[in-house]
Amino acid sequence: MEGGGKAAYGYGGHHHHHQDGKLLKSFSRVELRRFGLGVVAGFLLVTCAYFSTAKFDAIHIAMISSPPKNAAGVGSLVSGSDGSNPQLDLGGVQDRDALSREGSKAEVLDEDDGKVSTLGPDLGHNASVDGSKKKEETFVRNGDASVSASTAPAAGSGKDEVLVKDDDASVGAVLPPLSSEESTNSTHESGVIEDEELQVQEIASINPPEKISNNGTSPSVVPSNPATLPVLPVEQIPAVPESKAPPAEQIPAIPEVKQTDSAAPRREWKPLCDLTSNRRIDWCELDGDVRVLGANGTVTLMAPPGVDERTFRAESWRIKPYPRKADPQAMQGVRELKVQSLTSSAASAAPACTDWHDVPGLVFSDRGYTGNYFHAYTDVILPLFLTAKQYSGEVLFLVSDFRMWWLGKFLPVFKNLSNYDMIDLGSDPRVHCFRHVQVGLSCHSDFSIDPRRAPNGYSMLDFTRFMRETYGLPRAVAAPGARRPRLLVIARARTRRFVNTEEIVSGAELAGFEVAVSEGEQEVAPFAELANTCDAMVGVHGAGLTNMVFLPTGGVVIQVVPLGRLEYVAGYFRGPSGDMGLRYLEYRISPEESTLTDQYPPDHPVFTNPDAVKSKGWNSLKEAYLDKQDVRLDMKRFRPVLDKAIAHLRQNKNK
Repeated sequence: MEGGGKAAYGYGGHHHHHQDGKLLKSFSRVELRRFGLGVVAGFLLVTCAYFSTAKFDAIHIAMISSPPKNAAGVGSLVSGSDGSNPQLDLGGVQDRDALSREGSKAEVLDEDDGKVSTLGPDLGHNASVDGSKKKEETFVRNGDASVSASTAPAAGSGKDEVLVKDDDASVGAVLPPLSSEESTNSTHESGVIEDEELQVQEIASINPPEKISNNGTSPSVVPSNPATLPVLPVEQIPAVPESKAPPAEQIPAIPEVKQTDSAAPRREWKPLCDLTSNRRIDWCELDGDVRVLGANGTVTLMAPPGVDERTFRAESWRIKPYPRKADPQAMQGVRELKVQSLTSSAASAAPACTDWHDVPGLVFSDRGYTGNYFHAYTDVILPLFLTAKQYSGEVLFLVSDFRMWWLGKFLPVFKNLSNYDMIDLGSDPRVHCFRHVQVGLSCHSDFSIDPRRAPNGYSMLDFTRFMRETYGLPRAVAAPGARRPRLLVIARARTRRFVNTEEIVSGAELAGFEVAVSEGEQEVAPFAELANTCDAMVGVHGAGLTNMVFLPTGGVVIQVVPLGRLEYVAGYFRGPSGDMGLRYLEYRISPEESTLTDQYPPDHPVFTNPDAVKSKGWNSLKEAYLDKQDVRLDMKRFRPVLDKAIAHLRQNKNK
């Protein structure tokens, strides 16, 4: 059996020998072919081993394989997970094992062509500039930054670098992600953003990601042996094309809220005094360390520490705090004050404080025309209300021209506006210090208030209410009730008198009025009480009509205008009466009702040419039409005016 077996294989008969020869030749050809293939395979293995021993960088070996380009124009390697692909040796088994362990933690998503990133010669700008390409995304598992690796020589090698799928962990470990230190550094060096994510995430521009370092706390770059890596000169690194740089407006700006200086900016310097905005008065306003020395007539603002020329300047002004600045005759008796600001270097020249005040100070003069009852209101009382009422008594009055007899006349007004005694600046040697001082009072017009410009929207209705409150007057509204309406006839004592007062009283009573006649008194309070008991008043143009401030709202004012074309001076009461909530009626006398007919012939210029008389100046007008003229009312002609007043008051009664 054993021999037969052998003969059958090699020593059989001729026929069998011939067949065996054919088989041997066929077998020999097959074995030689297989041997050749084995030799080639062995050569390839030796070649791979040689390259591995030479320690070429894995990225260069990947370039040799020349994989097909994807849609982004970037080569990609696809490695199997079965270990059939050879591992890339980066300098010894220990280094390779370490990279393999680190690479097992990394994931690079490359599910479609639009999500492949490159840091090759174009530095990723193809994807960042072309809006049709999807942004690159890199996700690192477990937050381990150490899996992101890049090498400086690789960036300048001129070869395409690629990201691979996580099938081969060791290869993925050496591929640089978008957030690598190389990208960060190249951004600063080239002046453009290398990472497309910085263009689409606002938070990246406001709070940039922490730079990755090699100090052991955040290892991110795997060191390679520099002896085995080819290093190109810096000038051979391909430059980034200028046209590829993203426009500057795409880089989100840092919001202003990031500023650390939360202190409010200092106000721009505003001149201490205003000489142009008000036609009636020059006034100044000082805030800060303000020192008032009445003995030498100075009001000084001291510079606070740390100011500059933008926020504080040295100034000096000359001010007369009285609202008739266009009238030299009125201003000649008003004391001039010096208002100034001193810088820190000149502070030694400022007087030291003797009295500190926690309330604002108002500086004004009681000179000028205040001896006239009308001007007392228009030049001081009304402006003082307009300026001081807002402080509810917490304000101090500093009077530059202190006249006790006049101040005493209106003392209830001052006490109702201020909780403090007035200070006579001319005779007070003390240095009064404030945080706020106004020199000169606010005023709008002669005898009225513009609510649009007034603090708290004050109006003349508020002023008349204040005056009634000051003097304790009970009647706020003109509603006669069951009694007849009452008419006050103002009988002047010297000029522009009613010469037929008894006739006027009789005619008014026939019209339906109860009548009271008064020439006025030196004291304000008694006349104020009388006026408040009345519903209407009548008088020739003059200061006596000022007492209409005490009439109840809804009352009637009848102004009798004498000869001389004095309609313009009648306007001093025409407009203000309406602002006070009063009905205004005006009666212009005829030449027969003027006592000038007893003094001049009918063809005299006082009758025929009043403009010629006025053209000679105020004194000429005053002498001819105000000082020498009295009025004799024609009651038949005047009766319709009384009827209008009665009708108006009856309407109030029926409301």
